[in-house]
Amino acid sequence: MGLRLKIGATITATAALAALVTGVQVPRLMEDRARDQAMERLGIAERGYREDGQARFGARVNPPNLPDELRRTVLDGRRATYVQAYGERRQIWAATSVGDDILALKQFEDPLSDELQAGMFRAGVVGTAVATLIGLLLATRLGRRLRLSARRAEQITGGDLDARLPQSGRDEITTLTRAVNTMADALAERLRAEREVTANIAHELRTPVAGLVAAAGLLPDGRAESMVKERVARMRDLMEDVLEVARLDNGGEEADVRLVELGALARRAVRAVEHSGVRLDIVADALLETDARRVERVLTNLVSNALRHGAEPVVVEVEGGVVRVRDRGAGFPEHLLAHGPRRFQTSAVGKGLGLGLTIAAGQARVLGARLTFTNPEGGGARAVLDLSGAVREEPPEG
Repeated sequence: MGLRLKIGATITATAALAALVTGVQVPRLMEDRARDQAMERLGIAERGYREDGQARFGARVNPPNLPDELRRTVLDGRRATYVQAYGERRQIWAATSVGDDILALKQFEDPLSDELQAGMFRAGVVGTAVATLIGLLLATRLGRRLRLSARRAEQITGGDLDARLPQSGRDEITTLTRAVNTMADALAERLRAEREVTANIAHELRTPVAGLVAAAGLLPDGRAESMVKERVARMRDLMEDVLEVARLDNGGEEADVRLVELGALARRAVRAVEHSGVRLDIVADALLETDARRVERVLTNLVSNALRHGAEPVVVEVEGGVVRVRDRGAGFPEHLLAHGPRRFQTSAVGKGLGLGLTIAAGQARVLGARLTFTNPEGGGARAVLDLSGAVREEPPEG
């Protein structure tokens, strides 16, 4: 049950309960009033009887039809009243002891009129209906604010650091919204600072790494030379990846759109990884108006990630404007499926820094493509790059 229905149901139940309590209490209050009136009349009659021995105001001495329960109470030395049913009406007895006798009187209770009962019923129904309507309107307004706040919070979670929750009113929701926005501001500032530091470090390392690459090329052939070149190349690639992530984060990247064949881009990506465990299946090729370099970069990163974290065979399937990359490994981790790739976050210890898929997701955004990650039935992991929006026509055969 949603918040709106819960609030509406609560207010409706409260209004209905209030109407029910009113319907029960009003007759009881009228009975108490009748008892008080009977006791007042009895007091006046008692004073007169003690003065001259005459019973007045409808009082009688030792009436034979006095209820037994009331008689016992009075004989114990107490003044009391008693309600007795009399056909469809009720009568109120009041009695007290005067010496060895009992002085008692009775009167009929004024019943609720039919008009009063009908009026109370109508008032209860109308009050419940109005309270329900007001409750639903209030709940709808609160629910709308909460849903909007939830959507903005999801945007912040998805990486939109400029999204903020709307602040309106002075209630507890506004207080919560203000706290969330303050937290988002602090988080955004921290992430920007971390990205700037990471990008600055990569820039500062660019020149020394370039010198290391040049120096490694001057080493004599041998095992040591191969190890140094391998380590230096990995350092250079890592530095370039960090710089690329920084450029994508800044949002200034634009696609260089040209007419290309998707199948040809997939072939180049597969050749770039230089691994025999990758199979390319072109079900249906297509001509795209897109940035060939960025598409090839995305596909290369997806295939490399499948080889590094998954298991062979890795299958790259091209069908129209869609490319699917699937492996037979353990599948993507839950945090990636829930929130997408994150830099420096990977489930495989010692097997990368999570930059490959982060770059792929960033390049896909620049291309206007959709990149999704799933763990299909049967095991493995599957990444799908959807470029359908860039398809222009099917390429001619031959």
